[in-house]
Amino acid sequence: MMTDPLADMLTRIRNAVRIEKPAVEIPASGLKAKLAQVLKDEGFILDYQVGKHQAGEGGDTFVTDGVTLAEAKAVLRVYLKYGPDGERVIRRIERISKPGLRLYAGWKDLKPVLDGLGIAVISTSRGLMSDRRARSERVGGEVLCRVW
Repeated sequence: MMTDPLADMLTRIRNAVRIEKPAVEIPASGLKAKLAQVLKDEGFILDYQVGKHQAGEGGDTFVTDGVTLAEAKAVLRVYLKYGPDGERVIRRIERISKPGLRLYAGWKDLKPVLDGLGIAVISTSRGLMSDRRARSERVGGEVLCRVW
């Protein structure tokens, strides 16, 4: 049993960026897919896919066309982004609110991350969004992570 699946996702992304992998596979959930969408909207990753990972006779396959297989597991594949010379787009990604210590902030308390070069991902009553969008919509919530 995993205590903090979101921290696991961030760690997998952090490790994959360090060794310059083009993509990373993570066990899928709705929250993780929404976090990947926020990262894509803000330009930190190229894209993501939610599909099924099936271990078969011919090796592992990644199925995205909605095939329902009993032994298939939902997987989130995140395609990482690098600069033209191979420099990292995600320099740091860290968990802020943890299961043992939740951190909430009102929209007035949300300060720009690294003077606007990074983002904080906020879980609000209107869904997951970046701190910029939360300030513009004047909503606060749980500060999940920071990325720059």
